[in-house]
Amino acid sequence: MSLLPELRYLTVAELVASARALAAHRTGVCVLRQVGVSRAGRPLHLLSVGHARRAVLVVAGAHSNEPTGASTLLTVAERVLRERELRDDTSWHFLLCADPDGASLHVTPAPRSLFEYHLGFYRPAGPEQPEWSPSLVPSDRLPPETRALTAVIDELRPYLQVSLHGTDVGGSWVQLTREVPGLAEPFARSAARSHIPVETGASDAAGWPASGRGVHVMPAPGAGAAYPSMPDDARRCTWYHVHRYGGLTAVVEVPMWASDLVDDPAPHPAPAAAMRRLADRLLRDTSELERVLADARPRLTALGGPLLRAADWGLELVPGLAADWTHTPPADGTRAYVGSVDAFARRLPLRAAAMLLRVLRETDDPVAPRLEQLVAAWSDAFTERFLARWVPVANQVEHQSRTVVAVALHARARAA
Repeated sequence: MSLLPELRYLTVAELVASARALAAHRTGVCVLRQVGVSRAGRPLHLLSVGHARRAVLVVAGAHSNEPTGASTLLTVAERVLRERELRDDTSWHFLLCADPDGASLHVTPAPRSLFEYHLGFYRPAGPEQPEWSPSLVPSDRLPPETRALTAVIDELRPYLQVSLHGTDVGGSWVQLTREVPGLAEPFARSAARSHIPVETGASDAAGWPASGRGVHVMPAPGAGAAYPSMPDDARRCTWYHVHRYGGLTAVVEVPMWASDLVDDPAPHPAPAAAMRRLADRLLRDTSELERVLADARPRLTALGGPLLRAADWGLELVPGLAADWTHTPPADGTRAYVGSVDAFARRLPLRAAAMLLRVLRETDDPVAPRLEQLVAAWSDAFTERFLARWVPVANQVEHQSRTVVAVALHARARAA
């Protein structure tokens, strides 16, 4: 009988309680320990299964608005306990939540619509994200969550790190810091089994080589960036910390709402013109948001806080990103890629508006109702344009967990 809760989005407290139950049930095989604390003093927990020197590290909760990873982590841990061959020569280690402070601020665990999801939205500014901060701030200013994660990597020296991520609307894809031969086939088969489209032209992986449908390999250091204005660089984030021990990182993304627009490999008839239109719309949407906020801006600045920092950080990216899309040749000429960029262009102002709305609501600011109307309109337009359909949490978790195990098995063969 399973000791785990039903497959749903879990709070950090529920996740820790479930991990503690697993450790108590299999005391000779499982250990749950604290490996650090967040900026606000919340504990960071590591669940370890098995005792072999060869190790896999699975990280959940690096982005607070991507909730699937918690249940995936527990599902994989229970499978490893149940299937001894998975741990005969490999120990598995699970960082339960890389950013518990962020998780405490994202407050829509079971959204019924994209609008409801955004009413409780929170995603930290880039320099405050555990995985991305090394690419954005000096080493002496890294947050404690980042230092805890890299210390775990230094201790375990895993041959594989798997980071569990998600997207609001789109498909599933995998990002690899090194190629894992043979992964694309089981990944695509798992996505089809769970009725999840494969995001073949993910904007997050723009310009990266692909080893199969939806499986992208990060380019070597020194390769040109598809979006030159973006301040972060995947090759300087914690995903590459395992390389000093000969390992690699796999980032497994799953959608909450699926859209077939990101799974169309057909050539777009005019990708450069489409990218320019998306850049123009991004600038218009951002200007509309600023017009709505014009009266409230002085009051917002006085309030401060993580929601405001995150919103402003996202909005600061807009001019450079719009210029990239206008003046740089498209990294990919498919309909899937243009669709993925379309989703990216909608997210930036929508997420900023949603977080600013939360700040204004807390003070009953008179601008809040107008801003809520904007968040609702943009959420509805996003849903309608992408024909977004809800992916049951069980499907999200089952596909992500199957992919984690497939990556581990194929990467083990590569390491051998």
